Amino acid sequence: MANVNIRVDDALKKDTENILSALGLSLSAATNLFYRQVVRYGGIPLDLRVSAPLNPTREDYLIIGRKILRDLQEESVKNGTDSMTMEEIDAMIAESRRERQAKKA
Repeated sequence: MANVNIRVDDALKKDTENILSALGLSLSAATNLFYRQVVRYGGIPLDLRVSAPLNPTREDYLIIGRKILRDLQEESVKNGTDSMTMEEIDAMIAESRRERQAKKA
């Protein structure tokens, strides 16, 4: 088995170890996982997070926003609301609220 020596900023290493610990991974296990994924996918496809980034940047918010938008667009195609007007969507919401209120009564 090969040994890998890298130099990283002390604070970056500590932050990384804290996140990996929350994920149940050691630095060595995460490095092996990274190497295997790079070979398997021919790139860097990993997105392992505890939750949100510790210090989110504008780019992080843009990535999250784009994913939410993409998910909403896919869902609207699946349920047939992608071609509805706002008035039709408002009517659908109002009907759903009326049905919910009727169930409570």
